[in-house]
Amino acid sequence: MKYLAYIFIASFLFISCKQDAKQDSKEETSTVLNKEDYNTYLASNNTSTYDFALKNKEKWASNVAKDSNAIASLSYLASAYNMLFNTTGNVNYLDTVALLQDRALNVSSETFKADKMRARAATFISQHRFQEARDSLLAIKNLSGKSGTNLMLFDAFMETGEYNKAETILDSLKNNKDYDYLIRAAKWNDHKGDLDTAINLLEKAREIADKRKNPTLQIWIYSNLGDFYGHAGRIEDSYNSYLKTLKLQPDNAYVKKGLAWIAYSYEKNADEALRILDSINVNYNTPDYHLLRAEIAEYKGDDAQKEKELQEYKDKVNNPAYGEMYNAYNAVVYAEEFKDFDKALQIAQRDVNNRPTPETYHNLAYVHHLAGNNEKALALIEDHVKGKTYEPMALYHSAIIYKANGMTEHVETLKNDELLGTAYEMGPVTYEKIKNL
Repeated sequence: MKYLAYIFIASFLFISCKQDAKQDSKEETSTVLNKEDYNTYLASNNTSTYDFALKNKEKWASNVAKDSNAIASLSYLASAYNMLFNTTGNVNYLDTVALLQDRALNVSSETFKADKMRARAATFISQHRFQEARDSLLAIKNLSGKSGTNLMLFDAFMETGEYNKAETILDSLKNNKDYDYLIRAAKWNDHKGDLDTAINLLEKAREIADKRKNPTLQIWIYSNLGDFYGHAGRIEDSYNSYLKTLKLQPDNAYVKKGLAWIAYSYEKNADEALRILDSINVNYNTPDYHLLRAEIAEYKGDDAQKEKELQEYKDKVNNPAYGEMYNAYNAVVYAEEFKDFDKALQIAQRDVNNRPTPETYHNLAYVHHLAGNNEKALALIEDHVKGKTYEPMALYHSAIIYKANGMTEHVETLKNDELLGTAYEMGPVTYEKIKNL
């Protein structure tokens, strides 16, 4: 299983793209990383974002203590806790964000309702409560700030698999000089499998962010372009974009994880990948890091360490505060690693119910395959995945299920036309399995 997280940066843009720049099927041994470029960012005392968020939290908590119904103070305090969540991975901070936003909504007048509802919807998205996000936004679509609401509705519709509605909204917002439109248009083209256009749109958004000299926009766009460049096989461009992010935000854990993936998947340097991950986990730790560590342990042939990491993942993800956030991981891990097929099927079905997309359906199909339900798995692939996504893991699971059903021509087509070009994106452990399909 590929354990590089599909994490939400800015709560909505994730990567699931067709890799047009095919990689050679031979093992990659090229070197891109230069420790001198990033060692300074790995220092455990690099906590500028966290320090800023903590200072803000203390300031606004003091204001709220004086007046518990102060709408502005409640909102600023929620923003500070949201930043704390983003910089530590501590899900309890996200729960606090939701509580503060709910309190702000309860005391808001109609004048401020739309703004507060959009903030709450963003938190619903972070919590993977996508249908609640969509419904909250639909409830305020005719109130003030319609453009902002529609942008977020696009995000929500993409997560709930309502692609026609998402496209309609995107068409209504078209403006190639608008940063917020461009990053959504990039996601739409990525969804359609047009990676080149998606990158071009993000590069236009980067020009806008640079022209404005807005660090928040720059951090977001540099980090996302780093991902897209990687999926296109432009590893050096990916690396440089990550470095530009760290120059602005030295404690960006997501980008450091991207560097670790380059070390592991591209350079086949597992020890350097682990060194980078160790530096991240001093201040930031979420369950998915244990999955990546488990994969690296498998690559190194260290079965004991792999089992240890999987158990730590299981222990952490059992925290009820995570809610639906790890369903995509849990469905596969419980079936593939723990062989608990009943629980895996329950989780996978719940994920489909929450967001019926090709990405959740291919997980459900794969879990059915692992549980021995190959005919059911094939029906799910044919009905809900085939021709509907270019995400490599979906194609890989499809190939496995076709093979289990004796459909060798379909397997060979997917393998030769799509999967042999995904060495970097899938990682060496999964790629070895692809070659053996």
